[in-house]
Amino acid sequence: MKTTNDDLLYSISAEQKLIDFNFKEIWRYKDLLFLFVKRDIVTLYKQTILGPLWYLIQPLFTSLIFTLIFNNLGQIQTGSIPPFLFNLAGITAWNYFKECLTGTSNTFTKNQAIFGKVYFPRVIMPMSVTISNLLKFSIQLAIFFGFFLFYWWQGSTVALSGLVFLFPLYVLLMALLGLGLGMLISAMTTKYRDLTILVGFGVQLLMYVSAVPYPLSEARLKFPPLVARLVELNPLTQITEGFRKMLLDTGSFTWTNFGYTAMISVIIFLLGLVVFNRTEKQFIDTV
Repeated sequence: MKTTNDDLLYSISAEQKLIDFNFKEIWRYKDLLFLFVKRDIVTLYKQTILGPLWYLIQPLFTSLIFTLIFNNLGQIQTGSIPPFLFNLAGITAWNYFKECLTGTSNTFTKNQAIFGKVYFPRVIMPMSVTISNLLKFSIQLAIFFGFFLFYWWQGSTVALSGLVFLFPLYVLLMALLGLGLGMLISAMTTKYRDLTILVGFGVQLLMYVSAVPYPLSEARLKFPPLVARLVELNPLTQITEGFRKMLLDTGSFTWTNFGYTAMISVIIFLLGLVVFNRTEKQFIDTV
């Protein structure tokens, strides 16, 4: 009796379509995805001295340094919003994007041992990193709201914006952007290992052109016109500004910019997914 592809549960082939998003197969392996998410959460700070306290230490110290350098020394103005709280809002958003990007940018080289032994959709790995980082993001967001209530109780004019209903969408855009860029870089690192060294350096530079330590209004005022325009066109700038607009009712927001950011995030994610899926077919020969 002749067996056809329709009679098989799975059909694994080296043949490549020009565009293949592979969503159906990802859904089949959803249990494995959540297993990797659980593993990432449980083992992240295992055998560390401070453990989950690193979730608190990093954003607080970074916000403090930004306040001392950019606001006190550099005279960056944040309006009626306390500078520390202003910086903490931007850093909370930035950290989630950064963790998604750096955690997925070395997927093939980091997991080459398991990839060479068993088959499953390789995109499960970077997706699990993005989902597990939501725990860290949630803890840092809780820290932000703790300081938000403290400053409110002290009499500062802080308030949530009516746009706060967009919060889940902004988190999704950060995840799509970080995951998309991470998959693109991961695909390229199978041939060019130097990229793994450049990622850490590049991410730090990217933060300073994403309006994290300063408001976009200050960039327009103090930067050369070309640089200010580049900062404004950076989708991460729009995410940072939107995050502050929702949580502190400060910063710039337009529906045009929101649509622009959403479009760029989706395009980068889909592009990263296509390149990643094509790379997984032959990465074992080059990694």
